[in-house]
Amino acid sequence: MGRAYQNRKESMAKTSDAKARVYSRYAREIYVTAKSGGVDPAGNLALRSLIERAKKDQVPTHVIDKAIDKAKGAGGEDFSIARYEGFGPGGCMVIIECLTDNPNRTFGDVRQCFTKCKCKIGSQGSVSHMFDHSAILAFASDDEEEALEALMMADVDVSDIECEEGQVTVFVPQTEYFKARQALLDAFGDIDFNVDEIQFIPQATTAISPEEQAALAKFLDMLDYLEDVQNVYHNVE
Repeated sequence: MGRAYQNRKESMAKTSDAKARVYSRYAREIYVTAKSGGVDPAGNLALRSLIERAKKDQVPTHVIDKAIDKAKGAGGEDFSIARYEGFGPGGCMVIIECLTDNPNRTFGDVRQCFTKCKCKIGSQGSVSHMFDHSAILAFASDDEEEALEALMMADVDVSDIECEEGQVTVFVPQTEYFKARQALLDAFGDIDFNVDEIQFIPQATTAISPEEQAALAKFLDMLDYLEDVQNVYHNVE
């Protein structure tokens, strides 16, 4: 079927400034995940998966450890998830995920990006109904049938599964993430997942003109510089 998803590895930070932003985002997400689910990765599967992903993206160990140590203390920042939707250049659909300790500030910053790029921020649900909130698990294997059987035996609701160039990629609803991950580990042993995350995947993609692509790149760059923005998803080809 060929689902269109964005692998973080393909857009890893190249400059020191960009790397610092990546480290900061991981640190914030690790802090929030550890604060809410416990600081022990053995008992907090979301934290364990996040740490593994951070290491793959070359986040230094001291950044990870500092975020976990911070989560061990009392008090600290109270971050909440904020999600914004809207229409970018060429009418493309955009979803922006944030972690914020000040929703009013974050909304103002995100709205300004839309306004400066002559885009339109929408209401909750204005575009998200055109995306699937999916967990993606990809690992080296050419045995699609064994993977599917393991998932079915574990009663996992599989949205899609594909095998290309020696890699099996599994798509499941985000609510099935932990069950699917454990089923694959039980079946294949200690898997080194190439992709292990939850994303918004567009149900259909759209083509935009070269000028609109340049405008989209500017829009994404502006969002990338916002400290509270964690992820941005769109439906452009």
